[in-house]
Amino acid sequence: MATSYALAINNLVSKTAFVNAQDIIPSASFDIRYYTANNFVGRPIDAYKAPKCILHKDAVQALKKVNDELKKELKRLKVFDCYRPQTAVAHFMRWVDDTKDISTKAEYYPNLSKPLLKGEYIAEKSGHSRGYTVDLTIEYQTKDGQFTELDMGSPFDLFDEKSNTMSTLVTPKQTQNRLLLKNLMLKHGFSDYSMEWWHFTHTTDPRTTYWDFPIK
Repeated sequence: MATSYALAINNLVSKTAFVNAQDIIPSASFDIRYYTANNFVGRPIDAYKAPKCILHKDAVQALKKVNDELKKELKRLKVFDCYRPQTAVAHFMRWVDDTKDISTKAEYYPNLSKPLLKGEYIAEKSGHSRGYTVDLTIEYQTKDGQFTELDMGSPFDLFDEKSNTMSTLVTPKQTQNRLLLKNLMLKHGFSDYSMEWWHFTHTTDPRTTYWDFPIK
């Protein structure tokens, strides 16, 4: 009983370290895809009750430094996903196991059969659930003051070789844009995932608790 109580207290203390990135980095753009139907499942994802970017405060402070650098060049971060509840991950697994549902195949996995998404793309545990991982891109400001995404050669969540950071299927300029994002993120304490140019994890991630509180 004492051990269980201590674990509960430690978990409560750890959870208080999570913050809403929108509050800390208001100049960044946030397009939380899994709150909407604009994602590879084709419908809002379980446990995304609000379009918020929740992350551990260490990751958010590092992310702010990235965004501050971009602001000097009239650019900013655009964030697609942050902390992901384990309930949401389970929703992904139910979707990938439903081989009859291929309604989003043409847009998100045109060159793979659905079962092949398991493992490297969709798994039973996600680093996102620990609160230190973020999916994002860069936007630049146009002459009319609007922001638009840098051309990265493939869209967010395209499950394909083309999304590998150093894919030979994209142009040199698109690779340059990917490396701009990667190098800035690495400079401020993140590590990358070579299969997905948009995916980064802050290196302070203890790789322990997989959280399952809803985003609301």
